[in-house]
Amino acid sequence: MHTLARILGATAVTAAAVALTACSSSSTSSSSASSTSAAASTAPHAQSAAPASHGRECTADDVKTTGGFGQAPTITIPDDCDPPTHLVTKDLITGTGPAAKTGDQVSMNYTLITWSDKKKLDSSFDRHEPFPLQLGAGQVIPGWDQGLVGIQQGGRRLLIIPPNLGYGEGGNGIKPNETLVFVTDAVKVG
Repeated sequence: MHTLARILGATAVTAAAVALTACSSSSTSSSSASSTSAAASTAPHAQSAAPASHGRECTADDVKTTGGFGQAPTITIPDDCDPPTHLVTKDLITGTGPAAKTGDQVSMNYTLITWSDKKKLDSSFDRHEPFPLQLGAGQVIPGWDQGLVGIQQGGRRLLIIPPNLGYGEGGNGIKPNETLVFVTDAVKVG
């Protein structure tokens, strides 16, 4: 199974877990809350402090990429600005043919870099196997369902996805509240 499929599919599992947690009895919830609180107070600096703000949000132009369509990209995340708090997209290469719309089958190559540590987490380019999905069907994170609308076959697009459109609290190798940076190639649209 593809790493991205596991990561993107984790959204459904996370939603189910949240729903089950919300349905638990209040005594279990308060017991869990006090256990969590006690554990947090005894764990010395379990979480590091939030990074200092640079005073401005990064734009698509601040993130540098190299490579042409079909080539594994390099992605360089800057150190002098903050991750965007909204979805940012930029066509790096314009494709041809009809634009992808909700409900279309698309086949995508991608590389994923996590903002906080600037490390490559996954890449279909490395496996030489595009990732198929139905756009807008909830098979992937909302940042993909929204950010890939309009991409044309043969196009390359940068996606900077804030946590609320990615994995939120994290899971499957994603840190809590992580901003995700993808370079995606539309291998096939429709």
